[in-house]
Amino acid sequence: MIQRLSLVVLLLSGGLSAVSALGAEVHNVRVWIAPDHARLVFDLSAAAQHKLFTLKKPDRIVLDLANTKLVSDLQGVDLASSPIALMRSGSRNGGKDLRIVLELKEHVKPKSFALKPNDQYGDRLVVDLYRDMAEAPPKTAVASVNDPSARRDIIIAVDAGHGGEDPGAIGPGRVKEKTVVLGIARELKALLAKERGFQPKLTRDGDYYISLRSRTQRARKMNADMFVSIHADGFRDHRARGASVWVLSPRGASSEMGRWLAQKENSADLIGGVGSVSLEDKDDVLAKVLLDMSMTASRSDSRDIANSIHRNMSKFAKMHKKQVEQAGFVVLKSPDIPSILVETGFITNHDEAAKLKSKAYQRKMAQAIFSGIKAHFTAKPPAQTWLAWQKEGGTQKTTPFSYKVVRGDTLSVIASRNGVSLAALRKANGLRSADHIMIGQVLKIPAS
Repeated sequence: MIQRLSLVVLLLSGGLSAVSALGAEVHNVRVWIAPDHARLVFDLSAAAQHKLFTLKKPDRIVLDLANTKLVSDLQGVDLASSPIALMRSGSRNGGKDLRIVLELKEHVKPKSFALKPNDQYGDRLVVDLYRDMAEAPPKTAVASVNDPSARRDIIIAVDAGHGGEDPGAIGPGRVKEKTVVLGIARELKALLAKERGFQPKLTRDGDYYISLRSRTQRARKMNADMFVSIHADGFRDHRARGASVWVLSPRGASSEMGRWLAQKENSADLIGGVGSVSLEDKDDVLAKVLLDMSMTASRSDSRDIANSIHRNMSKFAKMHKKQVEQAGFVVLKSPDIPSILVETGFITNHDEAAKLKSKAYQRKMAQAIFSGIKAHFTAKPPAQTWLAWQKEGGTQKTTPFSYKVVRGDTLSVIASRNGVSLAALRKANGLRSADHIMIGQVLKIPAS
């Protein structure tokens, strides 16, 4: 019995050595170009250990892969829009290891990591090259009494799901979710751009990958008043069909509040509807109150917009549910930005895939989303916007008036919404900096 076990162990160890001796092969190299980085993806026949380092004069990035051979032609890789001038290869350690050298035409910060096989790809090695991007300071308009040109636009962050290495769901005829939703996002952007008072901005405007957290971070950097993420469902049962509209669930809101409160000392993020309240200098109780008020207000607006869009879509599309649905999607977790997610249909369903591929249907879907957004912000425009100015009859209030505090309000939000300074609002109401406001409290709004 012992001899048989020993023989099995020897055979297994010999088999493992043989597999190990085979090593890995680089079968293909793909490049994805984003505005702030380029991504290189090396398709491997098996997982491979790698090491990445940089060299100067001239700038180069060196990638060493242990026990790996190159069976792909690097000359065929399109590097035109990338920060790479030339990609070349060589062997090391008697031909056992592979070295790939990237000669650069601009300074980048590299990052590499391995990806395990999934439904679409096998083992992969990813190298991200981050460009030096100078951040432009946010533009703020100073509103004069009757000058509409000084009023700001309402900024809508339009997020096309997936992209690049992540195709999303794949339907009949290999139609990809990432392609369809980018088409709808661009149609929505075009509709918003034509409407005075709105300024649409895409989180991605090409075929490249953005992480979920980065999507909401980009919306915040855009100073977005609203975030809408566009997707197309997929399911293993091809009979599944129907569009849906989603907002953040109470459980998802609670978990996100905990995350923000846990990192408040190290976070530079701002909350308060207009990005005017920082958590880092607040005690735990006050930070929680402020965050809860901000999230309550943004979730309320999210539901209003989602309900409007759901009604619009139900006029021409089969809806998965009769009401707006709730989930803890990461892209919905901005505490201070009303956020919704639209599933435009099941791309894995033959009939819905055919519709989603159609430009006419993409425009129809974009129109439904646009109408819902427009209806909400026309009725409830943010402070200091052209739509707010228009709703006031094209004039700005220049005389004092009263305001009744509602749930979700903070003193700084009320001040910004009414075009007055926080100091002036405190002075008009005899408030000290540490004073809190309560729901139902009536405040005097001084002349702006």
